[in-house]
Amino acid sequence: MGAFAVGSVMDGARMRENEEAGRAKGMSREELLELPAAVDLETGNRALGLGRSKGYELAKRGQYPCKVLRLGNAYRVVTADLLALLGLAA
Repeated sequence: MGAFAVGSVMDGARMRENEEAGRAKGMSREELLELPAAVDLETGNRALGLGRSKGYELAKRGQYPCKVLRLGNAYRVVTADLLALLGLAA
């Protein structure tokens, strides 16, 4: 099924900026389905097409688009919620 780019979270202009900056614009469907039960915030951001700063800002405010766990100083994104948000729930 090829690359599964998630663009609904970011507008087209920001996605183009990320692509031009050489950042990964998303994750393939296969990569998403192979994720463990919870992933670090960077992986969640990548799956959603969010930049690092925006992802941390949303998590800190409790506004991340799916469930995030705070473990000490680290954030973990619940993969089941992430996949459901992306329409890939098992």
